[in-house]
Amino acid sequence: MKASIFLVFAALLGACSTIAPGRDGMQGDVDQAVAIVERFDAIPEKAIPPAVMRAARGVAILTVTKVGFIGSVRGGTGVVVARVDKGWSGPSAIGTGGIGVGFQAGAEVSELVIVLNTPAAVDAFAKGGNVTLGAALGAAAGPVGRTAEAGIAPQAAMYTYSRSQGLFAGISLEGAVIATRDEVNADYYGKPVAARDILSGKVQPPEGAQKLQQVLSKY
Repeated sequence: MKASIFLVFAALLGACSTIAPGRDGMQGDVDQAVAIVERFDAIPEKAIPPAVMRAARGVAILTVTKVGFIGSVRGGTGVVVARVDKGWSGPSAIGTGGIGVGFQAGAEVSELVIVLNTPAAVDAFAKGGNVTLGAALGAAAGPVGRTAEAGIAPQAAMYTYSRSQGLFAGISLEGAVIATRDEVNADYYGKPVAARDILSGKVQPPEGAQKLQQVLSKY
């Protein structure tokens, strides 16, 4: 029985990698992050309030695929950037994954945005390794839309958002684990680099990251 369950989850993990949007290494994640930010801008009445983004100390952007049958498996990749003296840092590669229980048939691709409201939230990603949302740092579903624009003050270290099948909303990601992908960073930057050096602006971003910095420059 255990072997059967393992085989099912192995198949689901394979399906996740098949269904997820095509990637050309980390550049694919960077380009996808640009597209996600632009899609958010296209629905201003139901998107992240500009005031939240202007106050952000960093932003993590991921595409996550969830596949379910007997149980569910989710996995995804993306990037995190931080605000620096001259705008925004280069991107650092991140990934997430997990297993759910219960009958959840079907597949879904979601775009996730995590707004890092405090220096401590950025530092959690800068340390490398794993970040567990809601563990040492509070993570809450973020306010949505222009009606939430006035008088917004951060109520949590991180605000989390999800866009799936055309629907956009704040979402709770309590307990989700996000890991730094050091080998992917090394390939993208052409040498081993620490997430801390990337997010502090000490590492010059590749030319392929310029569009992401440009779309975030309005905030």
